[in-house]
Amino acid sequence: MSAVRDHFWVWGHEAGSHDTVYNLYRGSRMTPAEGAYYLGVPNLIMVCFGGKPEPAQFDLYARSFTPLKRVVWSIIGDSSSTRNNAQSDLEAVLALAEEFPNITGAIMDDFFHPLDARGVFSRMGVPRLAEFRAHLHAAPRPLDLWVVLYDHDLDLPVQAHLAQCDIVTFWTWKPENLAKLEEHFARAEALTPGKRRMLGCYLFDFSAGKEITAAQMEAQCALGLRWLEEGRIDGMIFLATCICDLNYPAVEWTREWIAAVGDRELARA
Repeated sequence: MSAVRDHFWVWGHEAGSHDTVYNLYRGSRMTPAEGAYYLGVPNLIMVCFGGKPEPAQFDLYARSFTPLKRVVWSIIGDSSSTRNNAQSDLEAVLALAEEFPNITGAIMDDFFHPLDARGVFSRMGVPRLAEFRAHLHAAPRPLDLWVVLYDHDLDLPVQAHLAQCDIVTFWTWKPENLAKLEEHFARAEALTPGKRRMLGCYLFDFSAGKEITAAQMEAQCALGLRWLEEGRIDGMIFLATCICDLNYPAVEWTREWIAAVGDRELARA
């Protein structure tokens, strides 16, 4: 048996990454490792935002993550990490994983986008994903390939891309669409047979640059815990570390909720 907390992850960016982008009321200084400690979760996903950190700095961050149980690192960062449109950070992450044994996978953020004039809807094609997966699985310690799937990606022809991934993280971009989370997640399940899935939970409304409510956090966390117990998901991810020191009610509610449920034994149906 495992504890509920063992299935919780926090999404990490460099300190201050969101300060001038999402209408935060003040700047944040919380680092990714501090965010994991503050929320009380043992696992972290480190993702490049705006191209930072650069691969030459990865080891500095990885060392601060040594006390954590599991770490997943982006090989394709957020959509503003434009270097990853042409070149992934795969080689840097593979090298990092050889030194730091708690690195267990690599993630592709903001991977899908609306269909463009060429009919393209992803940052890399299926053959490239197959190469990523092959390299990750062939590592001295095989690593998982993760991907981000948003609710607004569900109408895109993404199934062949998702088939190359080991773990699919599902996110609801606009809080008002949380009312349809059960319906949308069922569609995501249908697109990902045999895959492990994670529920992504935003701690802030990044779509509109404003707070989300504690009630909205409570609703998605209740669903996430139920799905975790039913075996429909492998874990929950809370985003992001670089707002966790701003005293937003949704962050504080989540921190208290994790403290309340985290040490319970996970009862699988």
